[in-house]
Amino acid sequence: MLDSSISQARIQAHVLVSGRVQGVGFRMATYEMAQELGLNGWVRNLVDGCVEAVFEGSKDVVDKMVHWCHQGSCAAVVKDVTVEYKAPEGISKFSIRR
Repeated sequence: MLDSSISQARIQAHVLVSGRVQGVGFRMATYEMAQELGLNGWVRNLVDGCVEAVFEGSKDVVDKMVHWCHQGSCAAVVKDVTVEYKAPEGISKFSIRR
């Protein structure tokens, strides 16, 4: 039997998404999905054309968001998603960084 405390433990995922992910509404769609899931963190474009994001919340919800990043916004073409899990920093909201 799976211990429910494991799936409810708060974690942070640091995510880099590559492909056609800028200029296609990826950041806004990420923001909206994170809000819907109740996650904290941020998302921003990088100069190399990738999108970087940090998600904080329960492990099961963060995993749903990471899974969503493999598809992204309807106009995005995601090539790769890399994820590094860390201890949460206690971010209090979700924002789009510029």
